Amino acid sequence: MQSQEITIILGEYFGTDAVTIPTNDSWQVDTEQLRLLAILSEDKSWLRLLLPIVPANEAQPFLEEILEANFDRTLAVRYALYENVLWGVFHHSLATLKAEDLQSAIAHLVLLKEKGLGECFTLFTEKRLRQIIKAAKQQGQSLEATLQNLNRMYEEGVLGGLGQEPQERQQFLAAWQYQLERLWSEID
Repeated sequence: MQSQEITIILGEYFGTDAVTIPTNDSWQVDTEQLRLLAILSEDKSWLRLLLPIVPANEAQPFLEEILEANFDRTLAVRYALYENVLWGVFHHSLATLKAEDLQSAIAHLVLLKEKGLGECFTLFTEKRLRQIIKAAKQQGQSLEATLQNLNRMYEEGVLGGLGQEPQERQQFLAAWQYQLERLWSEID
């Protein structure tokens, strides 16, 4: 792939007004939603796309889930931490890079940005729910008893806070019930 092709592909994807070329070996895309950087290696043999996702301190609680995503869900793009930022990153040899590979990588990076940490939070939460279920079952509790304990914790302010509105508490408890019922039979 040639440099001109990178410029064309970025312009087609984001619009030519969003793309600037600060140096002969770099591109910057600025939209209201994101800033994407495309950089050639010093010897111009590799292309790297970089897209900031969130500050590193926001990602910190979900590092395990982020690494798991790198292993089996992010496809050709990866998460990376650098200079206190969680980035979406794509690396590819320029000699073998095809237009459709670059277009796909851009789309996947944009999707990572749009998802933010939502998917990682969901995985994190599900792991904790599985731990709660496992602990409840080890104590011989039924699903109903576990739900009663959660209800009691909400009433006492251990979960949700004492100032929580009753309607909000019911929404949280309904979410707990749904998730516990969904996962209860999967865990021994």
